Amino acid sequence: MTTPLPIALVQTSARHHAADDVDAFARDARRVRAAHPAVRLLAYPELHLCGHRPSEDPECVMTEAAQPLDGPRGARLAALARELDVWLIPGTVYERGADGRVYNTAPVYSPAGELVAAYRKIFPWRPHETTAAGADFVVFELPGHGRVGLTICYDAWFPEVTRHLAWQGADLVLNLVRTPTADRAQEVVLARANAIVNQVFMASLNAAAPDGVGRSLVVDPEGRVRAESGPGTEEVLTDVVDLAEARRVRARGTAGLTRVWDPFEDGAPPLELPLYAGRIEPGRWRRGAGVGGEAARGVIE
Repeated sequence: MTTPLPIALVQTSARHHAADDVDAFARDARRVRAAHPAVRLLAYPELHLCGHRPSEDPECVMTEAAQPLDGPRGARLAALARELDVWLIPGTVYERGADGRVYNTAPVYSPAGELVAAYRKIFPWRPHETTAAGADFVVFELPGHGRVGLTICYDAWFPEVTRHLAWQGADLVLNLVRTPTADRAQEVVLARANAIVNQVFMASLNAAAPDGVGRSLVVDPEGRVRAESGPGTEEVLTDVVDLAEARRVRARGTAGLTRVWDPFEDGAPPLELPLYAGRIEPGRWRRGAGVGGEAARGVIE
């Protein structure tokens, strides 16, 4: 038995990497929390705390803003999550990895003020984005609610990413976005498509102008849009999602018909995948069918 999860997705423009902007972020998070006292998961867009002004060189901002996840910024965000008593996803940040490289990373802080997961963007938007690419699919557990997987912006264009998260048991996939361009129209379609083919909730959270064109949305596991914000303007998109619905759709089928996690007959041969120089093993596919799935993972260096 799970408890429905109240979420607040803050479609807003980016802040900058100066220390006082973390203070301003904290004030905004407190405002949203006060306006929505039932919220349990509070999220912001991609690079929300690491924006750059038009006069600034993005590469310089990236270098200056990068910190280890356990650095001063991370400590303040953890304390804020504890103060607000929410699962806090403060957008993504520039992370200075132990290898010295800079990653575009989404950290997750629990209501206890602990860093419980961190996802590094696997598909930076080349050649425009120069952060190092991540290599791990990240799902974390929300006790009493279900499992949440993380993606960042361009990751949504690669079906392998959302499929792996669903295979790991994600009931909700949160895609943090910073899209100011016309292809947001396609991303809205992709949010629905990824929800349908993986039978998961999708929440696609874009930035507001001037950093993004808005149009954030929440989609249910059968592809229906539950909530959607307007274009461009700052807005808090709220919903209450019962993540058990994803498990019901997987077990009973989309529209009571289609069960994408059960396509193979007993004893079916492997399906070769030339693109990946690998293959699908039917038994392995079934074990990852979301109801059980693999153990949830929060990858933290």
